[in-house]
Amino acid sequence: MTRKILLIMGFIGTAFFLHCPTSINSIEQWNIFETQFTSSKRYENPVQDVKIEVTFVSPSQDVRTFLAFWNGDDEWRVRFSPDEIGRWIYLTSCSDSSNGGLHQQSGTFQCVAYTGDNALYQNGELQLSQNRRYFVHQNGKPFFFMACTAWCGPALAAYDDWQVYLQDRVDKAFTAIQFVMTQWRMFDRDADGNETFTGIEKIEINPAYFQRMDRYVDAINEAGLLAVPVVLWAIAGDTNPGYILPEDQKIVLAEYIVARYGAHQVLWFLGGDGNYENERAEPWKKVGRAVFKEDQHRLVSMHARGRSWVGDEFRGETWFDFIVYQSGHGDDEATFRWLTQGPPATQWNEEPMLPVINAEPNYEAHNGYTYRKVHNDHAVRRAAYWSLLASPTAGVTYGGQGIWGWHTEVQLPANHPSAGLGSPWYQAIDLPGAFSMQELVELFTSIDWWRLKPAQKLIVSQPGEKDASKYVAAAKSEDGTAAVIYMPEGMPIQIRTELLNVTKARWYHARTGGWVDGGEVIQPRQTFEPADRNDWVLVFSR
Repeated sequence: MTRKILLIMGFIGTAFFLHCPTSINSIEQWNIFETQFTSSKRYENPVQDVKIEVTFVSPSQDVRTFLAFWNGDDEWRVRFSPDEIGRWIYLTSCSDSSNGGLHQQSGTFQCVAYTGDNALYQNGELQLSQNRRYFVHQNGKPFFFMACTAWCGPALAAYDDWQVYLQDRVDKAFTAIQFVMTQWRMFDRDADGNETFTGIEKIEINPAYFQRMDRYVDAINEAGLLAVPVVLWAIAGDTNPGYILPEDQKIVLAEYIVARYGAHQVLWFLGGDGNYENERAEPWKKVGRAVFKEDQHRLVSMHARGRSWVGDEFRGETWFDFIVYQSGHGDDEATFRWLTQGPPATQWNEEPMLPVINAEPNYEAHNGYTYRKVHNDHAVRRAAYWSLLASPTAGVTYGGQGIWGWHTEVQLPANHPSAGLGSPWYQAIDLPGAFSMQELVELFTSIDWWRLKPAQKLIVSQPGEKDASKYVAAAKSEDGTAAVIYMPEGMPIQIRTELLNVTKARWYHARTGGWVDGGEVIQPRQTFEPADRNDWVLVFSR
């Protein structure tokens, strides 16, 4: 008899014969089951002094174990997202076995089918596609990652404002929200004056900070958007936990956050804006192994610093599920070539294959690094399309100056004086580039985007060889029945159509949306010309 079966039998025996389980109301599939335990003891530093594991057994007797989290005073809670319909049972195990309120507490709940219209719950949690190049829901439906960056939003926004922002992002076809889970270089406490934690060598968690945060993370999922939190911001700075905390305390804080929000529909960025290259990756590997166990289910990556590629450092880690890079806010030729011809374009196909996401391209209305020219909507579109076509298409992120720092007036973002002035968030949500992202989503979701892989051989003569800002990016399906080509500047372009198996060309206007007929494909090498000098997308199909 296998160890797993023995564990199941022992668990069921304990739950039903040593303790009488109490049933609660049913929970819909993929939603959050939550229950509370009351400690019979007081601890000086609860998250350091005691640990509570909660083992869940599914209707098919699959066994999973998660951490409970301290919620202040004598209260502990566990959150769990059931993926299987039927009757679940659970049992707690406390590191302090003499604590009768936390040790060997058991119960049951019923998971029923989801009946609402929220796509996150209709389709199930995210996982990697079979070919490991993009995200799919549990039912196999592809998920196009189109994130908006609101780093400071949940911590600083008024709740009604946060709801307005989320509805606007839904209306503009975004599918995810990136934010920072803790205090970091932009703020040392939330809008109510709460710090995430105090101390360094041995931290103390402040539950009030996370109690406030709960509503904001809930709201993201309730809006049908994926939550994408950075757990530990890691750039140098006195307030960044990923930089100032020792390894064991990084684990304590990260475990707490994952225990509290791991039942939400999330993708995790363990580190934020850090240098994880070469030997600097080793401590982060240890943190990842300690925090993200097999039962956690949610996908995990590292948000890297600007123009750095960390695929090689983490590809072999069992907890590392997709590659995130940051092309950053440069406006020079080196930045353009790094994105279009550097690691994102050349290292995506190494084994094991993983989805690739540019999680921080040019922020709209942000100063360029080199020439200090403000990034406009064209610069934002160009970086987004380049990102989507340089690697197998999986998704991309948008950032708008004024949104990511959650400005309430015209101001510089905190501790980022070179970024330039940003508008209040409620004006910044209507920057032209945000509408361009809506058009981008319309284009890609109208085709089988998940079949696209880079295909630069389609371009006969590359304008980007002389001027990197005019680089034409191309991708196609393996069978040649679909292709997408992005041109930052409209001009005649010759395509090796003999590499395709298509009959028709169409132009998509990247700035305003809308289609224009591109004619029939009738020659092995054919020249196509858009209607004007704006940026255009050439789409081939059968």
